[in-house]
Amino acid sequence: MTRADPSTPPITSLQNPQLKRLVRLHARRGREQEGVILIEGARELSRALGAGVMPTEIFSCPELHSPEAAGIAALLPLTATELSRAAFEKVSGRENPDGLLAVASRPVVALPDLAADAVVVVLDGLEKPGNVGAILRTADASGAAAVLVLGRGADPYGPNVIRASQGSVFALPVVALDEAGAYAYLTAQGCVTVACTPDAPHVYWDAPLTGRLALLLGTEHGGLPAHWRQAGNGGGLSVRIPMQPGSAADSLNVATAAALVLFECARQRRRTGTQSAETGSAGASP
Repeated sequence: MTRADPSTPPITSLQNPQLKRLVRLHARRGREQEGVILIEGARELSRALGAGVMPTEIFSCPELHSPEAAGIAALLPLTATELSRAAFEKVSGRENPDGLLAVASRPVVALPDLAADAVVVVLDGLEKPGNVGAILRTADASGAAAVLVLGRGADPYGPNVIRASQGSVFALPVVALDEAGAYAYLTAQGCVTVACTPDAPHVYWDAPLTGRLALLLGTEHGGLPAHWRQAGNGGGLSVRIPMQPGSAADSLNVATAAALVLFECARQRRRTGTQSAETGSAGASP
């Protein structure tokens, strides 16, 4: 059971070295120097635990605990360091924290061997943690097999990505690697590339999106690099999402685009019987 050591008073000083370290860990450089990640929030921590990611340190503020946080805190096999409300709010990355923050070793995730109907999502250079996290959540919900994160964009295990994914980053293989490694892996696995670009010849719902696929997504301002757009020359596809004529919008948010294409992949697989029936349904959640 996770509980504060009654012999140790809560940390209250905002100049405490442990607090200063936690603040540093919100920066990517600080996390990379220690080889750790920050997991904040009961839901995210619960999903990390379910994936076998065990915290090495827990920081808790019972005053801020939601019922869910209190329940998770009571189950963790680790003594928590208790923080005052002001101290916890200093190290939190949220406006309304629930009083749970964990440090864990950065997960080491292997690239999976893919099933015949697997979809791999490839994110090239995406910088906004909210977009990366939303795509991870959608990839998990739609049944994607893995997500490859290329370049020095958003850290897939950064605290803001973990939050935006609501812990889905722990539910499927998420691997950061370079372009050469990604290309070698996709080639070895026999993936057909599906490049999402606004000038593609095929509307996404008209394209054959079954079989072993790699869905390629680039930044909203720059799109996919030329070498990924040309990856379809070996039998791959390029798809676009049609925009309403006269619309003021000239592009969609990349997370929205990913959701449309990923669930079209799922629909086509379900239609052809290559994907099992859904276990849940989409809906709004906080």
